[in-house]
Amino acid sequence: MELLIAYQDDPAGHNMAKFLSKEMTLDGDVFRGKYYDLVIIPTPAIAADWLEEKYDYNGFVFLSKHAAESGVLALTCHSTGNFSDAKFGGNNRQVAIPKPDLQKAYLQTLKRNQSQFSEFQITIEATHHGPTALSKPSIFIEIGTTEKQWNDVSLCNSVATLVHQVMSQPIKEHPVAICFGGTHYPSKFTDELLEGKHSLGTVVPKHALVLLDEDLFSHILTQNSMAKTALLDWKGMGPYKEKVLKLLKSTDLEVVKL
Repeated sequence: MELLIAYQDDPAGHNMAKFLSKEMTLDGDVFRGKYYDLVIIPTPAIAADWLEEKYDYNGFVFLSKHAAESGVLALTCHSTGNFSDAKFGGNNRQVAIPKPDLQKAYLQTLKRNQSQFSEFQITIEATHHGPTALSKPSIFIEIGTTEKQWNDVSLCNSVATLVHQVMSQPIKEHPVAICFGGTHYPSKFTDELLEGKHSLGTVVPKHALVLLDEDLFSHILTQNSMAKTALLDWKGMGPYKEKVLKLLKSTDLEVVKL
């Protein structure tokens, strides 16, 4: 069973959690459900590397707000990890184990229901922030982009309804790919999730490729042990194409240029 997590002082996450918990049974500090359990935690979700000290589940799904300086309205989901110093939770140079098939199912469900969210961009984000140390797969599902949206109970309830829809049905399996290149909002990888055959593990954006060395690359492979493919945003890799190709030569991953 999976555990949904929301930080009590995160308005978007808390609103989603309150809506979902209405149909659940409170047992101690855990809301019990048929398809998943839920907790509302007192500390920020990005720093929840401690979860497994208290909760034993097959995976973790974080319900969260999304902020962006651009102000562009967005509904996002992404895996977590730090390619350099951990400025926003987690550990330095550590990436979490992703949840590729849940991410694909959720994003496709969002897209099918886009008429409900006509003002919003539906996108994944490159891997960023914590937590990073959990031993089970995890993912962030986020509502952006300002306090107005985070506190919009109707919007949060609509997104939470889709989260429940996805998590109350069997998740279809897809071939998994690790992604290299692109921006923080990687359009080619979002398109692959929505329309292609792959689900996606860790997404290493162009600005993080400079940080990629054998140790970090090996760690990413370990955390993405389910992956069979490397997807390259070829035009979005800057001067790091050969560096990434050289690292990939030491693996059995199929290399696909987008």
